[in-house]
Amino acid sequence: MDWNYYDTFITVAADCPSETGIKPMDKKNGKTKPGIEFELLANNPYGYTQEELLYIVHIRHKSIPEEELAERGDQIRDEFFMKPKPCLRTSMLPKKYGWGIHFNAKGEIAIVPMESPEYRRFAEGANGNVKLLAAMRNKKK
Repeated sequence: MDWNYYDTFITVAADCPSETGIKPMDKKNGKTKPGIEFELLANNPYGYTQEELLYIVHIRHKSIPEEELAERGDQIRDEFFMKPKPCLRTSMLPKKYGWGIHFNAKGEIAIVPMESPEYRRFAEGANGNVKLLAAMRNKKK
């Protein structure tokens, strides 16, 4: 099953409270899902597809030990993808923290701060055949 987007840009949600791309805060007891997503994507632009990112975030958020992954990695991955998962349109990065998400032709992801010229180019359709999708709203109308 292919859960990835290709040549797509997810714009920030219409009701995003942020005016710039900001780093998600951690909680006292560890990183949040948006914090993990941000860390992975900020440190490795175009290094992950949506499937890879969702799975790695799951592993880190649930603190699954390396030993368990070595023993049952395939089973853990199969169990994770057995159930439908929300796509990155529901991520807090574009919904709350002001980050657009670009998927290149290979489905690899980079985040783009909403105040940047690059974000404007994507949002205005100036970057070629990139499909535009809006992040899901935070609140229903």
